[in-house]
Amino acid sequence: MTRTTALDALHRSLGATMTDFAGWDMPLRYGSERDEHNAVRTAAGLFDLSHMGEITVSGPQAVDLLNHALVGNIGSVGLGRARYTMICRADGGILDDLIVYRLGETEYMVVANAGNAQVVLDALTERAAGFDAEVRDDHDAYALLAVQGPNSAAIVKSVTDADLDGLKYYAGLPGTVAGVQALIARTGYTGEDGFELFVSPADAEKLWQALTEAGAEYGLIPCGLSCRDTLRLEAGMPLYGHELSTSLTPFDAGLGRVVKFEKKSPNEHSDDFVGREALVSAAERAEANPPRKLVGLIAEGRRVPRAGMSVVVDGTVIGEVTSGAPSPTLGKPIAMAYVDAAHAEPGTAGVGVDIRGTHEPYEVVALPFYKRQK
Repeated sequence: MTRTTALDALHRSLGATMTDFAGWDMPLRYGSERDEHNAVRTAAGLFDLSHMGEITVSGPQAVDLLNHALVGNIGSVGLGRARYTMICRADGGILDDLIVYRLGETEYMVVANAGNAQVVLDALTERAAGFDAEVRDDHDAYALLAVQGPNSAAIVKSVTDADLDGLKYYAGLPGTVAGVQALIARTGYTGEDGFELFVSPADAEKLWQALTEAGAEYGLIPCGLSCRDTLRLEAGMPLYGHELSTSLTPFDAGLGRVVKFEKKSPNEHSDDFVGREALVSAAERAEANPPRKLVGLIAEGRRVPRAGMSVVVDGTVIGEVTSGAPSPTLGKPIAMAYVDAAHAEPGTAGVGVDIRGTHEPYEVVALPFYKRQK
């Protein structure tokens, strides 16, 4: 059965085109995908992300459990800060990429992708054995709204007295937004400045309406998952099931930096963690003989590449497209792809994408395609 968020009726009243996403009925778009994308790049967009999975990990050894279960060094996450990390299998394959928020001395919130929320919950629960810590599925306790774009700070500031100026990127603080209790996090998946607001589902509609009213003068419009995908693609951000999967380690994905072999634990626990041995080998392999690398591709023509299409040089397959779409910001089709290391340097000549039998020419570029002006 398809699940719905607390804002389902509101989306439908706004005329949203709905779609099934990881078992959730979610807004794909409200009007024009291009208009929604451009609003986030130039003004602001409002998203419902209540399909994401929130898992609370608490207790005296919560940090030890997270250091054991995840590849990152959670012991170095300060109070009120957040960390991008991953959870891997014993063989090093990526189960999901995550954001971990430290909410209290011994309390953390792990945010998983909607399609992997149960997998992550099950893995954390299993890995909690022997630790004095509790793993709790808190998905139903939260609705998640995001305001993203250059005007997002001005909009959220107008409805809160929380210290947004002091709130750094990848940090969160409790506060009241439009009279609603919220965890205000300066995080997002668009490449722009923005805020993710974790609130009670009962307060979601009130907050959406307040943000809509406050954002009217700043060009804020509701945005669906379709433009979220083109925004994250331009920003070079990986999407699970496309750039990340159980068949890849973080080192294969070019994200070895998230793996910390030395961890800081306040309770004298070891640096051992699930997947460590396999990831040591993966790191060595990546250094000695780089696997395929994740690169950006920009079309010379107009045809749009899609996930699964082959990347070719002189008729030989040298890689595969993981995500592709027209880029509203660049005005050209773009893609992310894993290609053989020999063809991964920006400017590499002769690279094409096999689009229904025709080898369309593409330029290899470094990621991201788009970086906001600070």
